[in-house]
Amino acid sequence: MPELFTVVTPQEAWRRLQPHLYPITRVVTVRTEDGLDRVLYEDVVAPSDLPAFARSSMDGYAVRAEDTYGASESLPAYLTVVGEVAMGREAGISLSMGEAVLIHTGGMLPANSDAVVMVENTRCLDAGTLEVYRPVARGENVIPVGDDMAEGDVVMEGGSLLQPQGIGGLLGLGITEVAVYDRVKVALISTGDELVPPEQEPALGQIRNTNAYSLSGLATRIGAVPIRLGIVKDDYESLRRAAEEGRRVADLVVMSAGSSVSTRDMTAGVIGSLGEPGVLVHGVSIKPGKPTILAYVDGVPFFGLPGNPASAMLTFELFVTPAIYTLGGCKRIPGPCQVQARLRRNIPSASGREDYAPVRIEEENGELQADPIFGKSNLLSTLIRADGLGIVPLDRSGLAQGEFVVVRLF
Repeated sequence: MPELFTVVTPQEAWRRLQPHLYPITRVVTVRTEDGLDRVLYEDVVAPSDLPAFARSSMDGYAVRAEDTYGASESLPAYLTVVGEVAMGREAGISLSMGEAVLIHTGGMLPANSDAVVMVENTRCLDAGTLEVYRPVARGENVIPVGDDMAEGDVVMEGGSLLQPQGIGGLLGLGITEVAVYDRVKVALISTGDELVPPEQEPALGQIRNTNAYSLSGLATRIGAVPIRLGIVKDDYESLRRAAEEGRRVADLVVMSAGSSVSTRDMTAGVIGSLGEPGVLVHGVSIKPGKPTILAYVDGVPFFGLPGNPASAMLTFELFVTPAIYTLGGCKRIPGPCQVQARLRRNIPSASGREDYAPVRIEEENGELQADPIFGKSNLLSTLIRADGLGIVPLDRSGLAQGEFVVVRLF
């Protein structure tokens, strides 16, 4: 039976969808400490300098740099130790010519000091006399006021994904709450007369619905809220009602369709009937995942994904994941985690399509090795045994044993 859709490259498919994607308008305030992987709604500005005082970056002695000029091992500079800076306290000491103060990493520099001599370059002759064997310049081993962040600086831009280091930086400035985009809601619709819930014992000819849960996991992992709308029979009106419900309750709708051409066409027909502009892409030059549908209906992105598990998960990551990030306000979409590995066996392919082959990754003699796991794309066991998908580029007719392959890790 001839295919009833026209394929485009993955890049072209995304190019057609991307102009229709805009951040959602819902904004919430969260505690900074709970903001991991949330997207900032607006620029965050430093309310004060960090650090608020000049501090030492080394254990050593706070000095006036000019008192160390010319110091060497054969002719050290002699300074008088007049105290110690207590950690977490104001220095409370002012240096005069020829004086030094014991200081620890992070301690506040005393008044009139402008450098720190590392303890390794000194020797105490007695309780009050210090030999310095190496000169220091003004500002050496010192973190000046505002060196990390200055008052009024944009610390993080709106649209940034809040990572652990960002959380630490904001809390270091006393910013304990941030405005973030609300989580994107993803409606998941599974279609197929053969599907039954996982808890039900399938009769002959039936299979358990797994895609809804695999895709839920992918959505949850990137901060979205999956809404599973259950199983829909291969019936036009039922499918249309489910699609309508999906766009009512969610920001984005994913329909995991059956494998037959007629089922795929029904999914495309339902999406096209809901509004404008409708179906943008019906067919992508990838394997698995060729019959993928990308659409946009009156402000809501729709995705028709193939029914077999490998195809559904791959196409979700290729298209739905970046769409979720875009709707969630993220300006710099995180790229997939990828490694290069040397192939242990050939991966056959056909030029003109991008192939994704399950592989297991092992390290051997300090080099990553990729061992292809061959099997039909609808086998769950193939995915379970794999660490990722080896990518055969569009312009290659396969990759040979010994070549390096880019592996997109799960």
